[in-house]
Amino acid sequence: MRAKLLSLLAAAAALSLPPLSASAADRTLTVYTYESFISEWGPGPKVKEAFEKTCDCSVRFVGIADGVALLSRLKLEGASSRADVVLGLDTNLVTEARETGLFDPHDIDTSAVTVPGGFTDDVFVPYDYGHFAVVYDTRTLSDPPTSMKELVEGDPSRKIVIQDPRTSTPGLGLLLWVKAVYGDQAGEAWEKLRNRVLTVTPGWSEAYGLFTKGEVPMVFSYTTSPAYHMIADHEDRYQAAAFSEGHYIQIEVAGLLKNAPEKELARDFLRFMITPGFQDAIPENNWMMPAAPTSGPLPEAFGRLVQPEKTFLTSPEEVARNRKAWIDEWLAAMSR
Repeated sequence: MRAKLLSLLAAAAALSLPPLSASAADRTLTVYTYESFISEWGPGPKVKEAFEKTCDCSVRFVGIADGVALLSRLKLEGASSRADVVLGLDTNLVTEARETGLFDPHDIDTSAVTVPGGFTDDVFVPYDYGHFAVVYDTRTLSDPPTSMKELVEGDPSRKIVIQDPRTSTPGLGLLLWVKAVYGDQAGEAWEKLRNRVLTVTPGWSEAYGLFTKGEVPMVFSYTTSPAYHMIADHEDRYQAAAFSEGHYIQIEVAGLLKNAPEKELARDFLRFMITPGFQDAIPENNWMMPAAPTSGPLPEAFGRLVQPEKTFLTSPEEVARNRKAWIDEWLAAMSR
């Protein structure tokens, strides 16, 4: 997902499309995305305002819970989907998304994009990224885990809340991170980690809410999550634990639907996404790292975040081949 910190404050967006006002432009761009992106405090309102100044159009966002849920929604709607752009999938889902046959090549210049690992694709455009991390409360935990091994084998009384990989992109990210570190022993690692898991939530927002309410000292989130608290709350209470073997990355992407009612307008929006008009809204509204240049430097707090020395990223093709089997492995271990 993403760090979607401000979704905790946002009301859930309705899945049905609201009617346009009589004064709206004739052309309407419909964008499916995750709910926190379009919250009052998320990047959506700023992105909408900035793009509408350039397009002589109206932008209509449709909020869906998470990246995994976005893909499920598209599969359900099929070729009848009313979306022009889907914003909020990640690289772990792009092969499966492409195989639906619902997307067209974007045909735009993405040379401005710079993400760790150099991900490029002719269908999906990266717009932000973030490394996953265990975020902990320094008031209740003075010695956080410093590696995946310490997390898996640590004191079971010190709990963590995680997300379900079947419904959540962070949950899937943790699944892939454990697999990258433990390989064939991932099932055994999950059996050990299960003793530390307070609960498994459907999405990131529920998990982070439990954490900030003090129900649990650790949560699975992003290295960028503490920046929100540093900037918005003016405190360093919540920090990300640096793992010695490296961190798994999430690269979020957007794509153009083959049956988009406003296909050229959708391509214009994808071009806009890798300009400062869009990228400026990412650091302090989506709390992720921008994938293309912004109009100025990042906020000072971002310089105080964990900087992973190694990045894990499983190829989209390998994820597509193995996602079901790896989730089944996770389910078996977590239910014993």
